[in-house]
Amino acid sequence: MGNDFRVQDDVRAEGATISFLGRLRSSDQFDALFKDGMNLVERAAMYLDGPGRRDAKGLAPAATVLYATESMRLTTRLLDIASWLLIRRALKQGEITEVEARMKRQSVKLQALGRPSHTKGFETLPEHLKALIQESFALLDRVAQLDRALTPGAAPQPAPAENPVGAQILQLRRAFGQNRG
Repeated sequence: MGNDFRVQDDVRAEGATISFLGRLRSSDQFDALFKDGMNLVERAAMYLDGPGRRDAKGLAPAATVLYATESMRLTTRLLDIASWLLIRRALKQGEITEVEARMKRQSVKLQALGRPSHTKGFETLPEHLKALIQESFALLDRVAQLDRALTPGAAPQPAPAENPVGAQILQLRRAFGQNRG
């Protein structure tokens, strides 16, 4: 997304506070993100309901199970992203308050489970499904980064670990106060 949020000349004074949330609410970047997200949801639904069914029928039995698992994960991930986007759009349009948005946000899980690099047999899936999955993770990463920036007091999250074990070790170190890398 880059640093597309620029400081206007009238707020360049030292010590001036700029509301990132206020800028996001009125920005074209959010509208573009919303459009990208809803477009991906629609494309994934069209694929899974049409060509994806045909693609799945041609797979080996083990790959069929993986296809079903990954298509469910994709659908869940996209529903969570869409929920987050709809909450933010409702807030932007004044349909809900900040408090209501925070309450609704609590039920949205922006989890990055099942990354392709961690999925055994991912390469056996149809190309179109793989592309949708990878695109959904790129969108999830953008949304999760924005969510952290918009959540007051949220601790910065590290980049995803290279493997699930590494993520668990990092989580244990944090829990026991050992912040050594």
